[in-house]
This record gives sequence, structure tokens and C-alpha cells, in this order.
Amino acid sequence: MSTAPPPTVTLHDHFARALPEMAVPWQAERAPAPRLLVLNEPLAAQVGLDAAWLRGPEGLRLLVGNDVPAGATPVAQAYAGHQFGHYSPRLGDGRALLLGEVDHVDGHPRDLHLKGSGRTPFARGGDGLAVVGPMLREYVVSEAMHALGIPTTRSLAVVATGQPVRRETVLPGAVLARVASSHLRVGSFQYARATGDVDLLRRLADHAIARHHPDAADAGNRYLALFEAVLGAQASLVARWMLVGFVHGVMNTDNMTISGETIDYGPCAFMEAFDPATVYSSIDHGGRYAYGNQPLVAEWNLARFAEALLPLLADDQERAIALATEALAGFRERYGSAWSAGMRVKLGLPGAVADAVAAPLVDDLLVLLHDNHVDHTSFHRRLGDAARGDAEPARELFLDLAGIDGWLDRWRALGPDAGAMDRANPAYVPRNHLVEEALAAATAGDLDPLGRLLEAVTSPYEERPGLERYAAPAPEDFGASYQTFCGT
Repeated sequence: MSTAPPPTVTLHDHFARALPEMAVPWQAERAPAPRLLVLNEPLAAQVGLDAAWLRGPEGLRLLVGNDVPAGATPVAQAYAGHQFGHYSPRLGDGRALLLGEVDHVDGHPRDLHLKGSGRTPFARGGDGLAVVGPMLREYVVSEAMHALGIPTTRSLAVVATGQPVRRETVLPGAVLARVASSHLRVGSFQYARATGDVDLLRRLADHAIARHHPDAADAGNRYLALFEAVLGAQASLVARWMLVGFVHGVMNTDNMTISGETIDYGPCAFMEAFDPATVYSSIDHGGRYAYGNQPLVAEWNLARFAEALLPLLADDQERAIALATEALAGFRERYGSAWSAGMRVKLGLPGAVADAVAAPLVDDLLVLLHDNHVDHTSFHRRLGDAARGDAEPARELFLDLAGIDGWLDRWRALGPDAGAMDRANPAYVPRNHLVEEALAAATAGDLDPLGRLLEAVTSPYEERPGLERYAAPAPEDFGASYQTFCGT
């Protein structure tokens, strides 16, 4: 049953009309007793949705997909993907729906998308549902990432459905409503390529160019320009992850967007003690998606994107491969430049400091952080105090005092800018023990810890009295055994 929400709610169906072969019309499973847990009112305003109306019964039914505007076409999107290196030709939205596109105040459309809305033809034996904890995790972490200035899908709301969901135990069900520049992925192109329909692949690429990378349309080889644009966006994105210690946890090709936004906050977490081998995902037994591997995995995923685009790059396959290979070779330089520039800002280094001086300074710091098991976020934030003359807060994090003292002397001689450092190094990130505390409380019906956590992480650079525990590392006995889960 469809009703007509207020006339301000308009859902377009650009994706469904442009690529019907990749869009299966579908309806969300009915939520027996929807109850709002959290609503992102500023984001609602940006996409033209009235927050007061969303809090009411009609708005809640929209947020779980039960009532949509007349003429809207909710669809489950088709895509393929490499999951932990193994190719699956048919994945798709097994528990998600694209309700449609909404108009953003910046003039560009955004997808309004649900997660946990029930089984679709892509469900592959799953129940298509989600539970409160993982949906709130995505809300917290995605909004924290946005506040950190990192491109990301955004969370609009989490609504409890009133339906019990069986996992290891019976848990309360929930639906996440999220907003994204689009849900086009590397896996979308893998799916189109696997069909053997070059026209479909071309229409998908043209849709991606128009939606995300319009400058590519004017290039001599528009599809090569699309690849290079996505490569650049992902090099920048992953560098930003690395700079704040974010571990995505499940960098499958179906979780790499064409827009360059972070997507799918499943077994994600922020690194505590600096260690490139950090893995939080319970299913990443080999460390494929460890913190330090993320740039290499991004490059690998982009190689799969290039393979999917080959029929569009040139009529001759050998020529197409040569073009793709040459373009892909630029990833490491672009990533390295983005990461190095970000590290210079984190350390407050003036622009006049030569790379020949900055690079070994950074390398030596990373060795010290790793060898001394130093908390990544705390150190960089405290380093601002050292730039102002008080090195003790940063220094006390180290066992090797001679090592850090020598490094601090070299660094301070370069005249670091403490103000720039405060703007680059957050005081608050979603600390894993605090996230788990908030999710457990919310699952039990207490939303207060969630609200306090969101207060901290959505203004991460501004230290405020009363939020000291949100800036503190986890207890020593927490991180050693901490794991995150996909939430499926």
C-alpha cells in the first residue's frame, strides 16, 4: 500500500529508469511497530525532509519503507563482487532497498537507501533483516567520519521495527535509512561486465560519469577518464582513513564506491595502539583487510574495476589493457602524495620543510609508535601541546623516553604549527569500548550513552569539559581481544 506523504517528499527513480537490468522492483517487509531510535535532523533538512514529520507515524513508515510516495519505485540493486578475494557473480542488495533519489540543497541528488528492510531476490538464504546494534554502529561511525571531513555515506535515521530477529540470540530488529551520493560500486561494473552486454556496461559508465565525474565526459577517452577519476577519489579516501586510524574491515569490491565515499560500516573500528597489522573483523582470519593493507587492497580493487571497463577503453583488448595498466600505475603515487601531505598537516610541519626532511621524520615516528604500542589518536592530539612547549602529555605515552625525546627535538626544531595540528588531529573518535557500551545500552532500551557518544564524535576537534572519557584510550584489557562483526 502506498500513501501520499506531504508534497515536499519526492523520490526520483533515475537509477531504476537508466539501468532497469540492474534494478529489481521490490517492497520492504512490513515493520509491525516502528519506533524511532535516532534521527539526523540537519541531514533531513539538507535533503528536503521535515524532521517533525519524520518523527510522526507517516514519517516512520517512510523510514522503514512501508509507505512511499505515490509513483516511487523502490528497487534492490544488482551487483557482483570479490569478497575476501573470491568472485561472486551475483550479490546485490540482499537486505537493502534503494527507495529513490532525493534532492539535496547542493543541487546534486542523493540516494535514500534502507538497510535491514527484509529479504530480496538477492538475499542468498539470509533473512534480510538487521538488528539495533549494527545499525546504530553505522549511524555513529558514518556520522563521525563525516565530522572528520572524510567522504562517506551518511546516516539519516535508525528505526526499531518491533520485530525480533534471531542471531546467536534473539535481538530487536532495526532499519537504517542512509543517504549517499549513489550506491554505484566497483561490483556494479563487475556485474554489468559479467552479463556480456557492452551496451549495459556503457550505460552504467555514462550514468556514473553524469552522476559523479562529469569532467570525464569532455575527455578524449571518457571511460579512461572515469577510471582515473575513481582512482584519484579512492587514493584520497584511503589516505584519509589511514591518517585517522580507521579500519574498514571488509574492503570487498562491492564495498568500493564510484563516488569515492566510504560505504558499508560493518566490522569497522578505529585503531587503538598503532600497529599496521591491526584487524578487528571476526571473519578476517588472514588479515587481508588489516589497517596497513588498506592501500594495497584499494589498488587491487581498482584493478578489478579496470578489468570490468576494458571493453569501453579501446576496441583492441591489448590496447585497452595497456591503457588500464598505465593508469593503475599512478595509484601508489597519488595515494602516497595524499597520505604524506596529510601527515605533514598532522605534524604541523611548515610548507618550507623539504620532503627529504619530513619523510624520515615520519618514518621514524611510525617505528616509535609501533614499538611502544602508543595510542594513535591520543598521541597526535597531545602532540599539539608539545608544539606549545609542553611535551609531557605526549612523552608519557612512551616507554622509550630517549627515543621519543630525540624525535621531539628534531620535530620542534622545524617550528610546528600547533593550531593547524588541532584542526587536523581529533580529540574524539568512536572509541571501540565506548561504541560497544552505547550499542549494548541502546539494545537494552537506554539511548543516553548513544546520545553522549554522538555529542563527542560529531564535533571531534573541539575539546569540551565533561567529555574526558571520550578522549581516553580503551582499558588495557579491552583491545587485546576486541572483535567486530558484519552484523548480518
